[in-house]
Amino acid sequence: MKKNEKIEMMFLPIEEGLIKLYIYGFKSAGAWGQVIAEFNDVTINIKGYSRKKSIVRALAKLNNALINKSE
Repeated sequence: MKKNEKIEMMFLPIEEGLIKLYIYGFKSAGAWGQVIAEFNDVTINIKGYSRKKSIVRALAKLNNALINKSE
């Protein structure tokens, strides 16, 4: 991450704890960005062009990782 980039943080409370989303990039249309989803010891890193789609993909992959971990 460069010095002048700003990071946006979203915290989603759930019964088991707190899902943390770190979002940076996506400055203008078509600009790359990155979403990091974290819950307990599971971390997912997604890069893409669309902010909304990247957030949804990160949460979906985090969900799959948590389901696979519990099996």
